Amino acid sequence: MIIPENNWYNLARKILKAGGPPVPVNENLIDLLKTLINEDQVEFLLNFKKPLNFEQIQEKTDIDVKSLNDTLENLMNVGFLTGIPSRRTGIMVYRLVALLPGLLEFTLMKGESGPKQKKIARIWEQIFEDATEMTQNNYDIVVNAFKNAPAIDHVIPIGEKLEITEDSVLPNENIEKILDKFEVFSVSHCYCRHRKNLLDDPCKVNAPTLNCLSFGRTARFVIDHGFAKQISKDESLTILKEAEELGLVHKAFHVNGDPNLEELAICNCCQCCCGSFGNFYRGAAPTSTMSSHIAFIDEQTCIACGTCLEVCPMSAPTLEGDYYIINSEKCLGCGVCINKCPEQAIRLQETELRRVFIPPKKIPIHQE
Repeated sequence: MIIPENNWYNLARKILKAGGPPVPVNENLIDLLKTLINEDQVEFLLNFKKPLNFEQIQEKTDIDVKSLNDTLENLMNVGFLTGIPSRRTGIMVYRLVALLPGLLEFTLMKGESGPKQKKIARIWEQIFEDATEMTQNNYDIVVNAFKNAPAIDHVIPIGEKLEITEDSVLPNENIEKILDKFEVFSVSHCYCRHRKNLLDDPCKVNAPTLNCLSFGRTARFVIDHGFAKQISKDESLTILKEAEELGLVHKAFHVNGDPNLEELAICNCCQCCCGSFGNFYRGAAPTSTMSSHIAFIDEQTCIACGTCLEVCPMSAPTLEGDYYIINSEKCLGCGVCINKCPEQAIRLQETELRRVFIPPKKIPIHQE
């Protein structure tokens, strides 16, 4: 039983308040924290009710400069804090990470594979199972909570065969245009794919693990703290093109989760490993993402081969007699089906920025 006054419990609550989906604060979440940091670090992290600069932290903690620098460095290296210069003032600002996205990524994105990392992977799996049980046992409440929360990511369509209209906003949706905004790029291990490897459940499409990209100030942080390695813009583009050929979905993460603001990172997601897709299909969470495209199938060209259904991460295509149609409420606008359709019967059409929200199925939960 967790005692609410316990510092571990309080830190877990604070991390959840920093952002991410609702998950229960229980022994598994506390076990994750205890695997990563010590009690002194927990007490230090409880000072972060909001982002703080160095002087503000020193005022709160009364720690000497060297010790404070060491503490901050250690906590950034393990992924509980980020330290990124303010765009306006250039002063370093330290923030407590959220659970998702945040702590999940940092715990596994270095690609390490020792006993500790295998334990972390098992704990995350248990946390996701706990989330399934919580959602299914409180379905309407949890789904409404997700519905009222902002989408976490933004699907960027594949870079070819997009219909360009006169009023197109494609510069904000095109991979190459996104990369043109930045000078610093990094690649890290896909934490979802690496987690599945640690659980002896490797990727079914043999997608590479080293293909999560970060940009700008975020890239600088993950490079400096050993979470990623620096690469060039051309190398980033090559990784993204290879991901498209494998049928992976580009998911962008933005400043403050706002798709109108600058991109922080792009993940390349497969249905078999991606935590978001996985939690949807296990009944733990809805699919909630932003998109500006939708797929259409030409019924005259479609031969009903079913390839689109096989590769669609949300099973949006539905057989309608002799051809497939796309369920627009399920379509992420990712364009994965375009590259795989043997008859070139599918096109992507630009839409207004829209939220795709798909509740998880209700599934039986067996209580022991």
